[in-house]
Amino acid sequence: MKIDFYVPAEFDGRELRNILENYCHMSHALIKKIKLYGELDVNGVHRRVIDTAKEGDYVFASYGDDCGEVKKDSGIKIYFEDEHIVVVEKPNNLVTHPTHNHLDDSLTTRLSDTPMHPVMRLDRETTGIICIAKNGYAHDLVQKSKMDKKYLAVVYGRFDNLSGTINLPIRRRPNSVMIRECADDGHPSITHYKVLHYDSENNISLVKYILETGRCHQIRVHSTHIGHPLVGDGLYGPNSIDNPCDKFDNSKILDSKIGRQALHAYYLDFIHPDTQKTMVFNSPLPEDMLSLFSKESQKAVNELSGEL
Repeated sequence: MKIDFYVPAEFDGRELRNILENYCHMSHALIKKIKLYGELDVNGVHRRVIDTAKEGDYVFASYGDDCGEVKKDSGIKIYFEDEHIVVVEKPNNLVTHPTHNHLDDSLTTRLSDTPMHPVMRLDRETTGIICIAKNGYAHDLVQKSKMDKKYLAVVYGRFDNLSGTINLPIRRRPNSVMIRECADDGHPSITHYKVLHYDSENNISLVKYILETGRCHQIRVHSTHIGHPLVGDGLYGPNSIDNPCDKFDNSKILDSKIGRQALHAYYLDFIHPDTQKTMVFNSPLPEDMLSLFSKESQKAVNELSGEL
């Protein structure tokens, strides 16, 4: 991470740590890393974070946490890359970052041999667009900016209301490390939805979800709670051990056909950490999700671009 700037008039006489925090929007953790391990100069002379700076002073700060170049042979589709961020399409069956059970293979380790900073995370089976920062500073700036994320899911059943809001708290299910559930003592969780298409032949719906909050498994938990589990969902679907349901006669066939939860992060927009321009990205519905629908419904779904 490297940043340089001239001190504006409104920060004249302030300590450098105050300027870095309030003008550059750096976190306390990053400022501490610059203090201990990085470089901080004013007009070419080393300074401490408690030293002051005057209007017009040239400030240079750096900390060596950049991931370097992204691998060109990673097999990951790249939508955008510069020195600050990379926007990619996460495939199925790949965790976002290394975990205890997936130390050797993850999205970030495929992209780079050095640590990266995911601004958002997608479940292992969820596909779609994801933004990853190349250093901690870019990560903080993107995360603090307004970010809009939209998802497409194939779920079981026909909705009574074609659009609505699910406002139900979510908590970790007692005695479970993984499973979440709706409960009054959970964390506030709000999901907006819009039904885009209903396939009467297979009794499934294509639904657009927009998250107002970002709880773990939020879309999956909320959709199951209102009676519309995601096709292929091994934790919350009708054929799961923890949330079984016998309402959908064809669920075993469709679950087996896709082999994963039918959830795709298809839209993302955010403010670029350096240029401050709005970045907008779209990803088409994956073929494995489209193939769940009847042939007639596939034609209708393919014509829905204006609804997304």
